[in-house]
Amino acid sequence: MTVSLFDQFMSPTLLGIPLIALAITLPWIMYPAPTTRWLNSRFLALQGWFINRFTQQLLLPLSLGGHKWAALLTSLMIFLITMNMLGLLPYTFTPTTQLSLNLGLATPLWLATVIIGMRNQPTHALGHLLPEGTPGPLIPVLIVIETISLFIRPLALGVRLTANLTAGHLLIQLISTAAFVLLSSMPAVALLTSTVLVLLTLLEVAVAMIQAYVFVLLLTLYLQEKA
Repeated sequence: MTVSLFDQFMSPTLLGIPLIALAITLPWIMYPAPTTRWLNSRFLALQGWFINRFTQQLLLPLSLGGHKWAALLTSLMIFLITMNMLGLLPYTFTPTTQLSLNLGLATPLWLATVIIGMRNQPTHALGHLLPEGTPGPLIPVLIVIETISLFIRPLALGVRLTANLTAGHLLIQLISTAAFVLLSSMPAVALLTSTVLVLLTLLEVAVAMIQAYVFVLLLTLYLQEKA
């Protein structure tokens, strides 16, 4: 039973070839490309409005130097939302439930914020390791603690996204299995369980969008400290 529950998180393969690359790149086809027409379609206009609003909210706390990250962070947000939402469809695979993928996204971006901070404002960046007014005996301990908290940030980003999506998918599978088993013996309880399943699915849609936003927002906050 335990193995079958976690089978949904295994990377799909065809003839022994992992299809995770296809699962990552194929959903981009769903998004319409900008055109040279004066009037765009409603879907394209809605997409442009969403991207503009998100970019404005994202860049509010950043200085002008951090605005160069707008295209990267917006693309990352759309990518994560697409992966998370499509993973809720039946017979699909969610690449963002893989810790390796999330760490592969979080680590280079976090490292880029650290390198930018050390290059642009080395004194300010190193100052975060030691709060002002720290007593002398606590200085070595606080430096070690702050250094550990700095290096644990990419792990926290990846684990947060992976854990939230994995827990949601497991709950959906458990409740759907319970509803299917109870359908023949207790139809009323199965109907109630199905109602809970529908509500949980709606909650998971919100979680899929919120977790993508939180991932990018935390990267923005890390960049705000350094840029």
